[in-house]
Amino acid sequence: MSTSSNDPAVSVCFTVEVDGTDLGSFNSCEGLGVEIVMEQREEGGNNTMVWQLPTRMKFTNVKLTRPVGPNSRKLTEWLSEALEDLRPTTAGITARTADGTVVAGWSLRGVVPVRWTGPSLNVDTAKVATETLEIAHHGILPGPTK
Repeated sequence: MSTSSNDPAVSVCFTVEVDGTDLGSFNSCEGLGVEIVMEQREEGGNNTMVWQLPTRMKFTNVKLTRPVGPNSRKLTEWLSEALEDLRPTTAGITARTADGTVVAGWSLRGVVPVRWTGPSLNVDTAKVATETLEIAHHGILPGPTK
């Protein structure tokens, strides 16, 4: 079976950049999405339907997870700076294959860190130490392609 550039690729990692600061690679990205909130309106005398009117867009928080490593310091430094001057920024998330080929990219506007969870350190279990970053945002745009 041959592969081509149009074949869907299994993404191995997600690289993340916030306002030009490279936060490194993550192996899990959850929550990229948008929901259109609908309002229902009933019209007097019209018994056949209820109007469904779009009202606003609601963006879900994005959770990024990875094993703790050298890039953990970059994330901690960015969080420290972000918490000093908490203002919305722009982030780019790029899905890549094992050889670094870009699969897809998304830009998020109005990014604010919501939660960081560090590793659970326990010598009794042989689990990989992971960290998770959760960010809120106000919109998804076409993202990085390189």
